Amino acid sequence: MARSTPTDPPIDLLAPVQGEVSWFCCGTAWGPCSSTGKGACGTCNSGSLQHAWPNTSDACWAITRPDSCGVSLTRRTCGFRHRITALCTGASVVTAIADCGPQTDLFCGERSCCGATCASNRLIDLTPAAYTQIASLSSGLRPVEISTA
Repeated sequence: MARSTPTDPPIDLLAPVQGEVSWFCCGTAWGPCSSTGKGACGTCNSGSLQHAWPNTSDACWAITRPDSCGVSLTRRTCGFRHRITALCTGASVVTAIADCGPQTDLFCGERSCCGATCASNRLIDLTPAAYTQIASLSSGLRPVEISTA
């Protein structure tokens, strides 16, 4: 059986990945957010348990380029569910992809910690409703593990 060659971007990596999580606003006004666009999937809402993922399409990948930071992320499209687990507390939330982002290549090497627990590279953005399930919005960034739900 012949080995397949790696694809750019990676299509189906199933292992969990560690990185940073941040939060962003989308959709109707909620909490600290004003009304804004509905995201790349057209369904994004700040008050829903949703997230932005840097590999939802070729166009998204071309903007976010997590591979520039040495991170391979699985191609997942609108509605796919991930489990995000805070490395500091063990709290987790399951969210659905509703947007493209974050622009990971702008944050290569960025590092967030809580005590001695750290993660690098901003890999996922949660809506405020989802972020508050694992951390306070005032924390801004948190180290997490991202896996399939």
